[in-house]
Amino acid sequence: MELDKIEELLEKYFEASTTVAEEEALRAYFSQESVATHLEQYSPMFQYFSKAKEERFTKQVPLKPRRNYYRWSSVAAVAVLAFGIYFGNDYLEQKAQDEADARYAYNETKKALNLLAENFNKGTEKVAYLKEFEETKQKIYKNN
Repeated sequence: MELDKIEELLEKYFEASTTVAEEEALRAYFSQESVATHLEQYSPMFQYFSKAKEERFTKQVPLKPRRNYYRWSSVAAVAVLAFGIYFGNDYLEQKAQDEADARYAYNETKKALNLLAENFNKGTEKVAYLKEFEETKQKIYKNN
């Protein structure tokens, strides 16, 4: 009966569905001298697990001192952010001022060109009168 139970526990073990108590029972079975011949192949594995569980690492691990890169990177990030906010705000204000100056210059130029166009139209009307005067004058001189 015990052999059937061990085989059943082995199947559960390889399916990764055993409890800690069942694994302890398997380790206890495979650590004895009398193991079934068809299960002897698993004996070294469970014996290794039992020995490995008791091993401890006793050497001293030298740790390098941690550098404070995170602290300095956060200081640098804050400096960049402050720099960006200060000069970014100045840039936006300067851009708005330049846009307002450009709009003012555009409107003044538009006024000047409209005034020039009105006076040019008046001048064109006067030239039309001069042309008519010239034609009449030529007719008079030809008749003489």
